[in-house]
Amino acid sequence: MKASPGARSWIAAGVRHELFTRALPAVRHDMAAPVSIIRMGLLLLKRGSASSDEGSWEQRIGMIEEQVGAITSGVRALRHWELVSDAEGIARSALVKQCVGLMRAAFELNGIQLLVDESLAAREAEPVFGEAAALRYMVLGALGYLNDSAQALGSIRIEALNSSGIRFVAVRGTSETPDPMAGALRAPRTLAIDAVALQALADGMGFEIEVDGESVRLALSPEPEPEPEPEQNPEPEPESAPRRPASDRSRG
Repeated sequence: MKASPGARSWIAAGVRHELFTRALPAVRHDMAAPVSIIRMGLLLLKRGSASSDEGSWEQRIGMIEEQVGAITSGVRALRHWELVSDAEGIARSALVKQCVGLMRAAFELNGIQLLVDESLAAREAEPVFGEAAALRYMVLGALGYLNDSAQALGSIRIEALNSSGIRFVAVRGTSETPDPMAGALRAPRTLAIDAVALQALADGMGFEIEVDGESVRLALSPEPEPEPEPEQNPEPEPESAPRRPASDRSRG
């Protein structure tokens, strides 16, 4: 039985939730780290309130203000995960940098390296692609699929594909010995991202993706919607000659 459009939307939503759950530890860490620095700064101010000079006070207050700004930026960045609120575009290099930054620690704790090719380095006048939130989910989905499906995974190579795509390649090899704390600190994973789940995500987001064994190709431009076929008007029936009245035929 083929899934209905509504069912496919729910499947895509479930995949997005799984991906956000995996990225959440990094998001939480980026927001919690400034809090620890602020606490330390406040403690120093409290202990040195009587002996510190004016210059030392200004330095510590400046540090606290900087960390408060970092927390504010982190809170505002949470809206980037909402599909409906994302009107800004994103460059390909920035997209890869963000997603690799979110998942690098979780992968490295399990001995898997994320290798970004030089073709994805930032450059001037780089094209910007719309729907940044959806693209972020797609990149995380490709990384999650290779992590869950590839055998003897040693690293994932990320490289540019043409001018508007990204290719992810699983590289087999002897993985490094996982960190002893990997089980406690790795990104939580409850459901595996297989090829069906990845395709459901792509269909729900409207992007074209190609899974070929242990490699994934992602096009950053959404698939164009098929144009409706023009309606074919039936050919008009040929007009028949007008019939003469019966009275005219009798006189003739």
